[in-house]
Amino acid sequence: MRTSTAARAGQYVALLAYLVFLSFPFLWLISTAFKPPRELGSLHPTWIPEHPTLDNFRQAFDEQPLLHAALNSLLAAVGAAVIAVLIATPTAYVMARYRGRFAKAATGWVVVSQAFPFVLLIIPLFLVLKNLRLINSVPGLVMVYVVWSLPFALWMLAGYVRAVPAELEEAAAVDGAGRLRILVSVTAPLLAPGIVATALFAFVTAWNEFFFALVLLKTPEKQTLPVILTHFIGAEGVADLGPLAAAAFLATLPSLLVFALIQRRITGGMLAGAVKS
Repeated sequence: MRTSTAARAGQYVALLAYLVFLSFPFLWLISTAFKPPRELGSLHPTWIPEHPTLDNFRQAFDEQPLLHAALNSLLAAVGAAVIAVLIATPTAYVMARYRGRFAKAATGWVVVSQAFPFVLLIIPLFLVLKNLRLINSVPGLVMVYVVWSLPFALWMLAGYVRAVPAELEEAAAVDGAGRLRILVSVTAPLLAPGIVATALFAFVTAWNEFFFALVLLKTPEKQTLPVILTHFIGAEGVADLGPLAAAAFLATLPSLLVFALIQRRITGGMLAGAVKS
């Protein structure tokens, strides 16, 4: 009994330490965003600002086009999430249900593609987009984000498809439903949590992505929010810390809000009510 209690207490301590480790950068970012310049340069920084101010937020919006950059990021993230899900859902179904050469090749591609670093992909992607005249455009960036997020999206959805009992599809086939009807009417509704989770992954990945956007977007009116954040760093590498923290804090809010809104669907029971009577 004592050993079990000590082990459980150790687990809670480890979990608490992990939560503190994860939350420290975000909490410090919030604290910095509301500090006046005098407190930012203090040799004895404090967690809670002694004289909180909104001047950093006003200065951030005055110096950089944050709203326009946020709109570009939103268009790229939503577009990438929708297209990735539309492509990944039927493809993942084929990968999970059919054990032929295509499924094995697709699974191998998913595994191998995750090992490719950004640097190896940017040159061929740049050349392809240049031939399509999509350099310095949000649609071109959406294409890149879809290519980058699609392998992991396939891997995620294929796992959800395998969790759906094949007996449900067999029962629908006995009732006369074709493959497309089974996918749309039987399997897809049961995959709703997986589809939502995949869309969330693609959205957050595109929203936070920096390297591709930096290389492919040249003009300020086309740049996304992560790229605009670098403009708060001067030519000598000195950061305008207050406005940078304020802008970075605002940039993290959409990801947190999206996750908070749909986390119940992610954690909900995937097969609740999926019983053929």
